Amino acid sequence: MTIAINDSLYLADYQKQKRNTNDLDKDAFLRILIAQLQNQDPLNPMEDKEFIAQMAQFTSLEQMTNMNSNLEKFIQSQQQSQFISHSELIGKKVTWDREVNENGNRRMEKMEGVVTTVKFKNGSAELLVDETYTISVKDINTVSIPK
Repeated sequence: MTIAINDSLYLADYQKQKRNTNDLDKDAFLRILIAQLQNQDPLNPMEDKEFIAQMAQFTSLEQMTNMNSNLEKFIQSQQQSQFISHSELIGKKVTWDREVNENGNRRMEKMEGVVTTVKFKNGSAELLVDETYTISVKDINTVSIPK
């Protein structure tokens, strides 16, 4: 059985393919392994240990790629669930502390209002209170139902 080298294995053709990064992915690793097997010396073939080690590296690379993909999906689902949970604050009365600077004197002032809008900015939720104040969810002291 003869195995021919496919044109797609040539470096020039490989570089023409659309690539998002300069990193080697699992397909490139597999192509290198196949080319290595095709071009090995028949009188001195690759030892089983070397081949097994390279296959283990390939499997490890594939698992890391899959784990990265799953982690990205998990992060996206967490952001969506945060958005949904924070949207439950719409129509609720919240209190928070605001720093006030009067004549060089800083003091904390208790504020309260009804949440009218929830928006996400740079991965964190912001609340628009009484169509006037924009506060972070982290700044909320209490949440209650308005009377």
